[in-house]
Amino acid sequence: MSPPGRPKGMCRSALREGLAVNAARRATARRRGFTLLEVLVSLAIVAIALAAGLRAAGVLTDNAGRLADVIAAQWCADNQLTALRLARAFPGVGDADFRCEQLGRTYEGVLVTRPTPNPNFRRVDAVMLDEAGRPLVTISTVLGRL
Repeated sequence: MSPPGRPKGMCRSALREGLAVNAARRATARRRGFTLLEVLVSLAIVAIALAAGLRAAGVLTDNAGRLADVIAAQWCADNQLTALRLARAFPGVGDADFRCEQLGRTYEGVLVTRPTPNPNFRRVDAVMLDEAGRPLVTISTVLGRL
């Protein structure tokens, strides 16, 4: 009669070999997949990387909008200084507000005219402002008496 727990007709060595094979199978089965903790950690890393990528894309979009504003404001300032040159009039000292429309948007600016050490020249700064009144761009030139 065989001891309890051992199948009939199985010797001890065969039983040991069977247990060893089953243990090896279970060990390789455990090594094949990922644990829940490993999957959660990898998902957290991917989520953080995607969030950083979305933030970077948002910053690039904001910068592109600001660049478009600065370029349009620069065109406005350049147009005002060109109009002064074409008028062929010697500008008086002082500040003058102006408006300009570029790309469907209205920009506000200030022409700041200051004297120079040579009385035959004036320094003129065209300062373009954003909606909050902060300077977007400043372009300067020197105009001479004709």
